Amino acid sequence: MADGAVQIDPEAKARAWSIPLDQIDVADPTLFLNDSHWPYFERLRREDPVHFAVNEEHGPYWSITKYKDIMDIDTNHQVFSSEGGITIGDAPAEFRMPMFIAMDPPKHDAQRKVVSPIVSPHNLAQMEGLIRSRAAKILDELPIGETFDWVDRVSIELTTQMLATLFDFPFEERRKLTYWSDIATAPPGTEKCPTIEFKHEKLRECLEYFMRLWNERVNAEPGNDLISMLAHGDATRNMEPMEYLGNIVLLIVGGNDTTRNSISGSLVALNQNPDQYQKLRDHPELIPSMVSETIRWQTPLAHMRRTALVDFEFRGKQIKAGDKVIMWYVSGNRDDEVIDNPNAYIIDRERPRQHLSFGFGIHRCVGNRLAEMQLRVIWEEILRRFPRIDVMGEPTRVYSSFVKGYEYLPVRIPA
Repeated sequence: MADGAVQIDPEAKARAWSIPLDQIDVADPTLFLNDSHWPYFERLRREDPVHFAVNEEHGPYWSITKYKDIMDIDTNHQVFSSEGGITIGDAPAEFRMPMFIAMDPPKHDAQRKVVSPIVSPHNLAQMEGLIRSRAAKILDELPIGETFDWVDRVSIELTTQMLATLFDFPFEERRKLTYWSDIATAPPGTEKCPTIEFKHEKLRECLEYFMRLWNERVNAEPGNDLISMLAHGDATRNMEPMEYLGNIVLLIVGGNDTTRNSISGSLVALNQNPDQYQKLRDHPELIPSMVSETIRWQTPLAHMRRTALVDFEFRGKQIKAGDKVIMWYVSGNRDDEVIDNPNAYIIDRERPRQHLSFGFGIHRCVGNRLAEMQLRVIWEEILRRFPRIDVMGEPTRVYSSFVKGYEYLPVRIPA
C-alpha cells in the first residue's frame, strides 16, 4: 500500500455517479467498510448538497454535505436540536441515555462546564509527561521486522491508558473501556454486537461498574478525575443512572474512539503519501500541522445529527419539524469551495486546523486539544525511534456510518 493512495473501485465510482439521486443513501455502513463513500459525497456536494434520503434501517433523513452549510446547522441550535440524539440511529425509548452532547442550552452548557476543567491548558501541560512516558514504553515494546496489528498494539493501548487516567479507572482493567466503547458504537447485527439486547446488557454492566466508582468518589473529597467531577458537580451530582451512563459513554467514546482512529489514520495517510512521510522525517517540526491534517483527512466521526424543532427552509429545501438532519463532517472536510485540494493529504497546509472533525459551535469537542496532544506526542516519539513504519496490507475498516475508523492495520517496522 505504500505506493500511493487507495484507489476507489471504478465500478463503485461509476455507480455513485449513475444511480438516480433519490436512491443515494450515504448512511449505508457498507460504503464506509469498503471506503467507497467518497464519490457519493462528491456527487451530493455538487448536485444536491441538502439531500433527502430514506435509509432502510433509520428512516428518512436530510444529508448536509457542504462545509458552510454544516457550520450553519451546527451553530443554529434554536432550530436544529441535539435532544433527539447525535447519531442517525434512534435509541429505543426504554434505553434512552441522555448525555450532554445530546442536550441543548442551558442544560448542555452546565454539564459540559463540570468536566471541561480536566482538559484545561494547565492540566494538559501536566499530563504531557505521562503521555510521553507511556508512548515511549508502548513503542519500545513493539516487535522489529515482523508484522503486527498497529490498532491493537499502539492506537488502542495509548488512548485506553489515557482514558483510564482521566477516569482514575483501575488500570489493569482498562481494556473494559475499549470494549464498552466498541459496544456503544457498534450497530446491532455485527460481530461485536450481535443483538440490541446484547448491547443493552453490556452497557448495564458498564453502568454497574461505574456506579461502584461513583459511590466511592461521591463519599470522598473532590478529586481531579472525571467521575469525581461528575459526582461533585452542581449540574451533574443528581443525575439519573441512565443519564450518568450516557455521559460516561460519551466520555469513553469521545476520549477513545476518535483519537484511536486518528492515530491509525496518520500511519495509513503517511504510507499512502510517501512524499509527505519523507517531508515529516525531514521536518519533524511539522508534526503539529500533520496532526491537524490527519484529523481532517481521517474525520474520525463521519457525522453528527440534529433534529429540526420547527419547519424551516434551508437552501431552498423544506425541512419539517421532527426531521433528522445529518451533518456529514466527512464530506464537509472534502469541500473544495472551502479547502484547497481537499482530497490531497498535505502536512504543511496553510491552515491545517480549518476542518469540521471536532464539530462547531457550542458542541465543539471538549477534548480536542488532548486528542491533538496525544497524536503529537506519539509522533514525536515514533520519529525518534523508527525511520519508517510500513503498512503491509489494506486496513480492515469499521462497519459504521458514524465511527470512521479501523479494526485492524497490519504494519512492520523494518529491521
